[in-house]
Amino acid sequence: AMRDELTREALRTVLGSADFKCPPIGRVVDERCIVNAMVALLATGGSTNHLIHWVAVARAAGIVIDWDDFSALSDVVPLLSRVYPNGSADVNQFQAAGGPGYVLRELLDGGFMHADVLTDRPGGLREYTGIPRASEDGRLHWETAGPSQDESVVRPASSPFSLSGGLKLLQGNLGRSVIKISAVPDDRHVIEAPCRVFDSQDALHQAFAANELNRDLICVVRWQGPQANGMPELHKLTPPLAVLQGKGYRVALVTDGRMSGASGKVPAAIHVSPEAAAGGPLARLRDGDVIRLDANTGTLQVLIGDEEWSAREVLSMPAALRVANGLGMGRELFASMRRNALSAEEGACSWL
Repeated sequence: AMRDELTREALRTVLGSADFKCPPIGRVVDERCIVNAMVALLATGGSTNHLIHWVAVARAAGIVIDWDDFSALSDVVPLLSRVYPNGSADVNQFQAAGGPGYVLRELLDGGFMHADVLTDRPGGLREYTGIPRASEDGRLHWETAGPSQDESVVRPASSPFSLSGGLKLLQGNLGRSVIKISAVPDDRHVIEAPCRVFDSQDALHQAFAANELNRDLICVVRWQGPQANGMPELHKLTPPLAVLQGKGYRVALVTDGRMSGASGKVPAAIHVSPEAAAGGPLARLRDGDVIRLDANTGTLQVLIGDEEWSAREVLSMPAALRVANGLGMGRELFASMRRNALSAEEGACSWL
């Protein structure tokens, strides 16, 4: 019954009333709104896809943000929730513990969000701190969020899981990338090991199945950025790397692709920019090069002298990959968008 009433309330919100009409998105999205979105991402340990998505939304509104901004906010925004992959709880447990209403209330009360933003409700962002309840007659009403119902899932801003959002900017001679360390064990924040370079996640799986990766290793998966193949999710990389880490090996991932929040407990430098297909540094890497990923200092380096590194040939994408990425299932229609795609840090937008 409450589900049906929530659906009706959603429709009423969209249609508005004589007293209040939903403002158009062009008025809603301003600098304060974008900062709120970034804070919500960091406080919930949410999807790293937003490191591209919010950049693209902001650019569409004439606002320029980059990973420096995310990193600066991450230093001061507390982590308030533990939901998969940052914890074992699912979204239903998150909702039962207090959900978005609780988290927003804590962030607003703690001064981490702008309350004076436009929303599709007349009461602004504060309205979203309520939790829906159904009365005996089936009518919908909203209760103020109380204390956390499960502090293993959500915590108050005064006692967070972490004082920072767990997102780090990495930069060095391999480019700029981001790493989500909210679920990575402290002793895995720094990984230094020889690399093995792959041109696809399937190639990594084949090497794993052949028992070729049982050692300390940094796996590099390149040609996965916006210009290369449209930047698909690389969720298939997580299981084999987690198995290797579980065996006691010190492993990490470096890729110009994206993995959303699925990197979990394995250190993963993702969205490396500029990407290999754009002539980025990953195109210079060779098997056996030693890489240092240091989330503590925010560096991503291949340990090769500057002169040797700058003189090394920049490889082109293998011809077979170019063909596979451009043909079939409508890929031909998007060739111009891939060709004109900006970097992940610029929202992977296409300027035609």
